[in-house]
Amino acid sequence: MSDLPTFGTIVLTRRGRLLTLTFNRPDALNAVNLELHDDLADALQFAKVDTGSDVLVLTGAGRAFSAGGDLDHIARNAAEPHLFDHEAEVAKRIVYTMLDIDKPIVCRLNGHAVGLGATIALFSDVIFASEKAKIGDPHVHLGLVAGDGGAIIWAQRIGLGRAKEFLLSGDLLTAARAAEIGLVNHCLPAEELDAAVDTFCDKLLAGATYAIKATKVLTNMELKRVAHAVMEAGIAMESVSVRSADHLEGIAALREKRPPRFGQR
Repeated sequence: MSDLPTFGTIVLTRRGRLLTLTFNRPDALNAVNLELHDDLADALQFAKVDTGSDVLVLTGAGRAFSAGGDLDHIARNAAEPHLFDHEAEVAKRIVYTMLDIDKPIVCRLNGHAVGLGATIALFSDVIFASEKAKIGDPHVHLGLVAGDGGAIIWAQRIGLGRAKEFLLSGDLLTAARAAEIGLVNHCLPAEELDAAVDTFCDKLLAGATYAIKATKVLTNMELKRVAHAVMEAGIAMESVSVRSADHLEGIAALREKRPPRFGQR
């Protein structure tokens, strides 16, 4: 069994052959900064090759799963957009690694999942959400293209029409609404979340490991084809939007707690 690596922003724990990855910036609602972004890519790569686990759980410490991008980090990339090039490569690693992991990935959506946080949750295989959680991808609220995976996975989960509605508006959904339309699998009272996740994971761990993994691989084949067709273009378009006046306006509006005044055509 592999020893568990340590990261600054993600905690890895084991229970038998269950491996849990926990975002660990609770004071920042697990918002994604550069360190967490890099740590996540490395933690997922470890999980992919870990010989001591057959099922993975993704969750967040504290009140949120992940509240999207850290605003200071986003502003730094806007001021020095060449720094986004590194982040773009890491974003591709995260999505492709999640798709390549043959172990079932169960998302314990303990709180809000926004932007990249939503993307990570939605690329999981089965999602159990607390009724207190909201989920959404508001890239457009910051003048950004939803290029780091949202344009791929939303349509695969809820169909093209609904995906466009939520990605183009950037609106957040309650967990109850997300479960109603099939974006997440289950919406539960917060006090029932752990038991539901544990029961499902134990069922998978007691099952036929090869059959479960191979079935996941088969069901991911079409999703991987779509991801590889869309991801490169999405990252390129988001990179353009990082350099836009609308993105700078979106950041300013968020800092000043006012509606943005977008003007790019």
